[in-house]
Amino acid sequence: MTLRQLPILDLSLSEDPATAETFRADLRRITHEIGFFYLVGHGVPNEDFSAIIETAQKFFALPEDEKLAIENINSPHFRGYTRTGGERTRGRVDWREQIDIGPEREPVTEPEHDYDNLTGPNQYPQSLPQLREVTDAWHAQLTEVGNRLLAQWALSLGQEADHFFAAFDRDPESFIKIVRYPAAENEDVTQGVGEHRDGGTLTLLYPQPGTTGLQVLTDDGYIDADPIDNAFIVNIGKLLEVATNGYLKATVHRVLPTKPGEDRISIPFFYNPALSSHLPPVELPPELAAEARGVSVDELDALHAVYGQNAFMSRLRSHPNVAEKYYAQHIAN
Repeated sequence: MTLRQLPILDLSLSEDPATAETFRADLRRITHEIGFFYLVGHGVPNEDFSAIIETAQKFFALPEDEKLAIENINSPHFRGYTRTGGERTRGRVDWREQIDIGPEREPVTEPEHDYDNLTGPNQYPQSLPQLREVTDAWHAQLTEVGNRLLAQWALSLGQEADHFFAAFDRDPESFIKIVRYPAAENEDVTQGVGEHRDGGTLTLLYPQPGTTGLQVLTDDGYIDADPIDNAFIVNIGKLLEVATNGYLKATVHRVLPTKPGEDRISIPFFYNPALSSHLPPVELPPELAAEARGVSVDELDALHAVYGQNAFMSRLRSHPNVAEKYYAQHIAN
């Protein structure tokens, strides 16, 4: 049967002993076969979805000089504002502007590893203090949703609920992007975001209702993943694929350019472990191990065992302006 819409899962069913096993079986099957789904029953209040979209709109409506005052070129930690066309996927320009907000921490004064440089403070516009308030709350709420989902995945794969938690116990590196996709300025704009698979553990995405653009690659080709009010679009990243030897699937997806006269906001939350950690491997039950595909091979995006190595190399590729300013020694001639 051709898949026309992503399946919908209700996380609240995992809390009821009468429905928990069915929920976990569906979660396991969907992320084995598709790797993407809509999530409802997550417990995040409806008004908080409205608040973060409204705050994002206020941010992007700021004067250009205020946004450029917190541009990521000022941050060796890749935090802050990226102007339209400033990010790359597989070397090609993504037509979006955004702000990256991670855990608020002091910089590592004597970095032992390259990825230690990702640790540091955020940049916020002075005229919009609610941006920090709203995103701090969003980060805390979605971390809890991520924790609940990860426990359900572990149980569905025959593990203890806390199987993955040690990787998240100390200084997890989850982060938020607040993205605006403006209309393409000409026919040379070919992607909102290019084809890719997410490199972390899982992504909780809230796209602005009434808009479109995200597409997910299935066995039958790309399908649209249009927003549902107050529901997340969830996908797993390559760390979960690696931990399960390919039983769970990190799926290719993309964002199409925005049509003339349109404009949309999308807010992904990337739920990730500590930079120095890796997800513990899963010893699958025999019946599941027999269906593990092995880890996808991508010669353009090599995987490292430690999450921070993947994250640092991804930032170098995605933000060449920051890479050239602070990390020129890592850029091939």
